[in-house]
Amino acid sequence: MEEKLALAKQGDITAFNDLFQQYNSALKSYLYRLLTNREDVEDFYHNTFIKAYDKIDTFKGDTSQLRSWIFTIATRLAINHLNSKKRWKTNAQDQCRESLIHDKDAHHRFVSEVNNSPYSYFDLKEHISFCFTCISKTLTVEKQVALLLKNVYNFKVKEVAQIMVKSLGQVKHFLVDARKEMTEIFEGRCALINQNGTCHQCSELQGIYNPKLDFHREAMQLKMVKSAKSHQQEELYNLREELVKQIDPLNSKGRDLHEIFMLHLKKVNNLN
Repeated sequence: MEEKLALAKQGDITAFNDLFQQYNSALKSYLYRLLTNREDVEDFYHNTFIKAYDKIDTFKGDTSQLRSWIFTIATRLAINHLNSKKRWKTNAQDQCRESLIHDKDAHHRFVSEVNNSPYSYFDLKEHISFCFTCISKTLTVEKQVALLLKNVYNFKVKEVAQIMVKSLGQVKHFLVDARKEMTEIFEGRCALINQNGTCHQCSELQGIYNPKLDFHREAMQLKMVKSAKSHQQEELYNLREELVKQIDPLNSKGRDLHEIFMLHLKKVNNLN
């Protein structure tokens, strides 16, 4: 690998591409969770590749540090973009749901698009991951980025600080606040872990798109749901993060269902 890095620094684009492709899946899923649009992901991924290739001769580390360096470029491009956008309200998904229930034309278009896609299977784990992405969009950009980098993509706090150009103290503060806010939102909303939760979207969507499966049985297979009555909020949040790490939102069985839902969600909530 160090040989390829040396060649890449000399301008060998094949060697650089071989190195860059190691992070393809993780980088794209990270960008999707930040940008929530597959077309934007491709654009930002391409721009990250070009910028990294242009600057590879300035990279001073070895291949063990390359992942962090590439994510730094992608993160800064994404943050610059996201700072000009509105952050989401916690009920953004609810607004989307209400629109699809009451607007017959919107509902018809939604169902038609879903039915015409080979990747519209509803899976509970995938939807929990989708929900996590939506809720994380309610955080400030800095908190969302820190949370994803550290808790989903397994960067060390020191690496997160370097990627974000923040102090260790600032990053630790972002992480504590992000976890607290996410935990409180899920506790108040998610009916899977709290009978008083206001959101029943998982069961409703499964009833529509995968009615043959027993929702309760599938839900009870999840460690998070099994433990809901006996675990503290933070422990349940940890279990949710464990599940999210297992899901690649761009290569899941229901990726088109969630992309269609995401695009309608943003349209209804006037989120550009």
